[in-house]
Amino acid sequence: MQSENTEFGYQTRLIVRRATPADLPRIGRLGALLIKEHYDFDPQRFLPARPGTPEGYASFIGTQLEDQDKAVLVADDNGNVIGYAYAAIEGYDYMMLRGPAGVLHDIIVDPEYRGRGVGRLLLNASLAFFRSHGVPRVVLATAERNEAAQRLFASMGFRRTMIEMTLELDDPAS
Repeated sequence: MQSENTEFGYQTRLIVRRATPADLPRIGRLGALLIKEHYDFDPQRFLPARPGTPEGYASFIGTQLEDQDKAVLVADDNGNVIGYAYAAIEGYDYMMLRGPAGVLHDIIVDPEYRGRGVGRLLLNASLAFFRSHGVPRVVLATAERNEAAQRLFASMGFRRTMIEMTLELDDPAS
């Protein structure tokens, strides 16, 4: 999937493609950014990024690259990975009360490139992956305070189905 764009004053040839091992360092940095942004939304709920987070994140994603039921997709702008999505086909999950589904685990775009349709391209490529595998539905979770992501997902037809609630047991107010 590719897009040509001159709207921002430079020629770009944005391509969404499957990730390769060479992309893992950049995916690791983007994964650490994803963790930091969630932590900034709610430090009691989400893990903080640590110095080794980019390498650890990249290592995990590297184990997913060859699995045919998973897709790690990158948005490549003239050789620069500016975003990625991690999608997986999963079977029945009785704890989530869910039948077989595509699960969009991660989608993130470098802040310098947000607002340019990159997230939508990654989401469309993820949906195409799921459709090509006959997946009946796609589910995802988004942070309560991530309103931009929620607007994107709603604009693509996603609807709210679950609300996660958290109680801190070590909080005296609880």
